[in-house]
Amino acid sequence: MTSANAVADAVKIGIVSVSDRASAGVYEDKGLPALQDWLERALHNPITFEARLIADEQATISATLIELVDAGCSLVLTTGGTGPALRDVTPEATLAVAHKEMPGFGEQMRQISLKFVPTAILSRQVAVVRGQSLIINLPGQPKAIAETLEGLKDASGAQLVPGIFAAVPYCIDLIDGPYLETREAVCKAFRPKSAVRVIN
Repeated sequence: MTSANAVADAVKIGIVSVSDRASAGVYEDKGLPALQDWLERALHNPITFEARLIADEQATISATLIELVDAGCSLVLTTGGTGPALRDVTPEATLAVAHKEMPGFGEQMRQISLKFVPTAILSRQVAVVRGQSLIINLPGQPKAIAETLEGLKDASGAQLVPGIFAAVPYCIDLIDGPYLETREAVCKAFRPKSAVRVIN
């Protein structure tokens, strides 16, 4: 356990919505507002967002991810483009810029989504580490974004299935990123006792 007077680190987070039609202005993008809203509710940290709305083009997605990592984003979350459709290339673009793959995130997202829809097995979300940044592909729908990040809770608020974000802060610790402090009412982060700070 470190300093009892520690202050929540400032963090820069990249949020990327991948959609041909939304990026062309055919309809309003809902992915970026959903990501920003959830992160603001979940984290105590002061957050600077780097938001991007881009088309389903593999080279563009990869270049955007590299740009955000190089800009100092410790966490990059994408939404959209992870299904089996011909234009869905977000996982390929993400794996192309990876230094390490983190398959547990995708496995857990599909387990959570299967509680709601059998078509969750069609999702191909991946997560990777590039340098000191964690990049995670999320589903395209705002409701599914919140479900996979938070997990499943019963009527009393008890956690039935952990969401993936419970593991994100410690993963970022391990790649020498900022210390992310979550609001437990939204998402309780898990860390070994030796890695826990007390934030005032």
